[in-house]
Amino acid sequence: MKNKLLIGSALLSVIFPDIVLALPTDDILEQIDNYQTTKNQAQVTSVSQLRDVSPTDWAFEALRSLVERYGCIVGYPDRTFRGNRALSRYEFAAGLNACMQQMERLIAQSEAVTREDIEKLKRLMAEFETELATLGARVDNLEGRIAFLEDHQFSTTTKLSGEVIFALGSIFNGQKNNGRDSIEQVPVLGDRTRIELSTSFTGKDLLYTRLATGNFPEFADTANTQQASLAFAQPDNNDVAVEVLNYNFPINDNITLWLEGAGGAFDDFTNTLSILDGDGGSGAISSFGTRNLVYYQGEGAGLALEGKMGSFGWSLGYLATDANNPETGNGLFNGAYGAIAQIGYYPNDKFAVAFAYGQGYNTFGIGENSRQFAQVVADIPIDTSHNTYALTMSWQLAEKFVLGAWGGYSNVRTLDSFVDSANDIYVSRGSSDVWYWAATLGFPDLFKEGNLGGIVVGMQPWQTNSTIRNNGIRLGEDDTSFHIEAFYEYAITDNIKITPGVVVVTNPSNNTRNDALVIGALRTTFTF
Repeated sequence: MKNKLLIGSALLSVIFPDIVLALPTDDILEQIDNYQTTKNQAQVTSVSQLRDVSPTDWAFEALRSLVERYGCIVGYPDRTFRGNRALSRYEFAAGLNACMQQMERLIAQSEAVTREDIEKLKRLMAEFETELATLGARVDNLEGRIAFLEDHQFSTTTKLSGEVIFALGSIFNGQKNNGRDSIEQVPVLGDRTRIELSTSFTGKDLLYTRLATGNFPEFADTANTQQASLAFAQPDNNDVAVEVLNYNFPINDNITLWLEGAGGAFDDFTNTLSILDGDGGSGAISSFGTRNLVYYQGEGAGLALEGKMGSFGWSLGYLATDANNPETGNGLFNGAYGAIAQIGYYPNDKFAVAFAYGQGYNTFGIGENSRQFAQVVADIPIDTSHNTYALTMSWQLAEKFVLGAWGGYSNVRTLDSFVDSANDIYVSRGSSDVWYWAATLGFPDLFKEGNLGGIVVGMQPWQTNSTIRNNGIRLGEDDTSFHIEAFYEYAITDNIKITPGVVVVTNPSNNTRNDALVIGALRTTFTF
């Protein structure tokens, strides 16, 4: 009922605080959103308070009579009359209706209203009878719409939204295992479905719950390299589960605390500065093309802080990948984890740059994409750690052109040596240097509003130096491998987008013996 009253009264009073002019239908909802701000501004009680009207203006006497005798037209909240703007008949009818209601209140209170003014109102009411009737119909229609929304809303505190992806994809070319085996070239049709519940108890906090399921396969498993990973892969055999659960709330005006209960990711509370980052549902189709790899340090439970200082923003976060496991060597602080610290400079909405430091234990970090290191530690029980330093930049050079870039260096270490005499396996303790970079071109609203074109060129992590020895042989430098990606996201409607895309990886697994990896995908995304 409160919302109904607000709509009805705001329609007449949002422009003039004491009920003055009506608005065109298209502007009503926007003005209602601003109603609370408007109504708190100081009221104008005298024509002399209007800054842009002087005694020499033709409207002064008429305005003074209305304001000082009946108080039914008082000007805009910024103390202006705006007499040089054309007045529509509907706006005039709203002002007339306000004066009529004010006179009715005065008569009911036995206050004096001159017969001359009453006759003027009668003539005006006859002249604007159609507009007054339409005005009443608009108010009744708005109240009916609000009542329907109130009766059918999901919750007073929770917003329900969702995303469904249907994707057709295939590996069209590629080899693995030093070129000895061709990669399966089987087209697949799969899905990824997410249901999201966003709950706020104070208006400033947010409890976020995401249920997810899907069956789109991991091409990284098929190609035997993380270089083939697609951002929307969800190989869950359509089993529904709580994928993400977190809660954030402000500590003060500049700092927000995040509690990650399950499925926490570093991009939850850290600005990735990538126009291509749609988390698989939009933007880039590959994981590498979505965002800087420093944000891929595993997922789990933990704590984070996010803050701002003028043009600077910062994030600190810690996530344990096996936080709910009570066994030795696991849990929140004894098991695998990833941590991040980022500071960014955001001077305006067109340019941003950020530096991030990532540190992890038994999460491999970006090292899992380096062929030699990954092959050594993949199947043996050996502890590892990494320190990663990354830089990310986004620069909107034109209205429909955004240049992005990122890169990083990671030092990945084996913390112990490993010996298996029976199988003649020996891995020494040591470290490997791993690098990566990418340059992106984003074309928002390409050919049509809501569309997005994207190009990604870069090098996925490659090892340049290592002191680790595998069976007495020191790991060498990886071969050069380029990642080239292009996609075009076409908005059929506001809620349906279709995205064809292609990914080419030269020398997959950083091995010149393997033919180029070619992946094609057609992604259709529905949002509600």
